[in-house]
Amino acid sequence: MHIHLIIPGLLWPAASLVGPAAGLALPALAHLLGKGRMTHVEFEPYHTQLLRLFGDAQASTALADLRRRGESCLPPADDAHYLCADPVNLSFAREHLLLGEFPDDDIEPAEAHGLVAALNDTFGDLGHFELASPTRWYLRLNEPTSARLYPLHDVVGRPIKHFLPEGDDGRLWQRTLNELQIVLHNHPLNQAREASGKRPINSVWPWGAGTPPQPRPCSFAAVQAEDPLALGLGVTAGLPTRTPDLASALNANTLVVVERLLLPARQLDLDRWRQSLIELERDWFAPLASALRQGKLRTLTLTAPGDRFTLQLHAGARDHWRFWRKPLALDALLKSLAPPPHLPDAAAP
Repeated sequence: MHIHLIIPGLLWPAASLVGPAAGLALPALAHLLGKGRMTHVEFEPYHTQLLRLFGDAQASTALADLRRRGESCLPPADDAHYLCADPVNLSFAREHLLLGEFPDDDIEPAEAHGLVAALNDTFGDLGHFELASPTRWYLRLNEPTSARLYPLHDVVGRPIKHFLPEGDDGRLWQRTLNELQIVLHNHPLNQAREASGKRPINSVWPWGAGTPPQPRPCSFAAVQAEDPLALGLGVTAGLPTRTPDLASALNANTLVVVERLLLPARQLDLDRWRQSLIELERDWFAPLASALRQGKLRTLTLTAPGDRFTLQLHAGARDHWRFWRKPLALDALLKSLAPPPHLPDAAAP
């Protein structure tokens, strides 16, 4: 059996020069890193890597349609065109307007339902907003759009002026964003959030337009994830899908996406990232290393998409016999991947 494990967020962002994994005891991960074969792959967005695994890496693929297919709480999609319309926070940092996302537990369901209802009351001519979770919203468009819309994870923490909608409908969507922000800013639910010290949900970010995806053959027999985009790819391919579960993953060639590290890494939440890494060692790395040694797992591919490149690790059932290869601690690996410190130019003689 083969497992392809994708862990976005395993590579701590390069912009931070701290030693994020220093002092952590992660022996199973160190064993896998030391005994397996590592390669560095040129940077590619996480969603593009997912599409490529399913034989579709076209930039025009409708990510919103795919992600919505993975939402078990929503009715099956019809022939309409959808956008992801996720709730975000816009805030000024010096002269830049930056976009921030919300952790899953930062928005109460009642708040999300109330804000979505207000948007539907105001923007019925645009389409219909629907809610899959407090942090994942969708817009069923009355008319398809040809605007170029940037994925949310490309914009988080960055000035939005570089990622505003472009193309034939670009100006229309820029105006729409301004109108959405006014409605949300004035809503009593947001005023209550601010009064209680919480960040307001003062905008939504539309993204994911494109051509509806088509089923394509892939090498997996099952998909396990909590990420609805990965689940949607599995649904489109006609594969069984479920949340991550190691025992069942060992029964078939399985793609597993574990996102515990993604949001802490994006938000530079070091304590949460380290705790999640300890949990991954217990729940995944240690059992997988054991399954390889016992021959219950033939091969493991570990993919860690980063902000500069992607790390890929290939480990086989016989790799533990490579006694000349020593364990490699994640802390040592991250330090070896960190950019060299900038040194001032030497003064001219």
